[in-house]
Amino acid sequence: MPPVQTKRTLLRATVALASCALFAPLAQAQAQAGWPARPIRLVVPFPPGGLIDNMARLVGAKLGQDLGQPVVVDNKPGAGGNLGAAEAARAPADGYTLLMASPALTISPAIYKNLPYQPSQLAPVALLGRVPNVLLVNPASGVTTVSDLVARAKAAPGRMNYASNGNGTSLHLSAELFKRQTGAFITHVPYRGSAAAVTALLSGEVDLMFDNLPSSIGQIKAGKLRALAVTTPQRSAALPQVPTLAESGLEGFNVSAWFGMAAPAGLPAPVVARLSQALQKVVQEPDTVAAIQRQGAEPAFMDAPAAAAAMASDAAQWKQVAAFAKIQLD
Repeated sequence: MPPVQTKRTLLRATVALASCALFAPLAQAQAQAGWPARPIRLVVPFPPGGLIDNMARLVGAKLGQDLGQPVVVDNKPGAGGNLGAAEAARAPADGYTLLMASPALTISPAIYKNLPYQPSQLAPVALLGRVPNVLLVNPASGVTTVSDLVARAKAAPGRMNYASNGNGTSLHLSAELFKRQTGAFITHVPYRGSAAAVTALLSGEVDLMFDNLPSSIGQIKAGKLRALAVTTPQRSAALPQVPTLAESGLEGFNVSAWFGMAAPAGLPAPVVARLSQALQKVVQEPDTVAAIQRQGAEPAFMDAPAAAAAMASDAAQWKQVAAFAKIQLD
């Protein structure tokens, strides 16, 4: 090839590359400005019918109205929420796959030896609400306060037992945190789901349990179960007469079954901002607030940075509890 032609070819290639470099950010910005241009998939890592699924359907429907595109709930249960989280983590960071987030995101890294995803693959978009766990006993036990329960447990180490909805859940770890702070030795009996655990408590098969408030509030109000305390720093509006564990002598006890949204890491900032704006609007609408409260939860919006800080605090706490209780799952 003649030298002049070679120079012209190189010049054209250089101009083409420069044009790509110049217009790529513009094209990306235009694509983000047009987001969303198609339906959004909201992965729910638990079966239909539970609190996280209910919140996903409630918030997703309203989010879709605000964004002008449907938000389609896609249940991907399994492995304590890890299968759905892994599916969302592997999706492109383009705003068309979101994850309905729960405490599983902060618990799983502390207790699973082999996660099917890396925590760094997911990033919070917003925290939307919180649900207290509640410490329950059977009224027939005669236990009426947290101090009564602790005294009875310490008087007979290992004789009392507690139910949970499975190994490695927030209910399991709530009880282990309770043991860590009180020094009581209480034996864990895991069940397959909260309903089975509540049934065991009602029958007297176990002595106590922690449960998500929405799952047991009917039994509490019917007098079939006694709520000794809630796990959040403030009392629950659904059970204002029930003290917190902090009020009951366990200073700093703070556990909630929060729910929010996460996305594949690297989601463009304009998309995060648009999502955050829409989600904040949705959870502050009066009918949404009422619907969330009917589930025994409370709206509690946090944007991405605040949600990330809250999740990091949770993760640190569960790492300590998992080490204390020697919890490790495959």
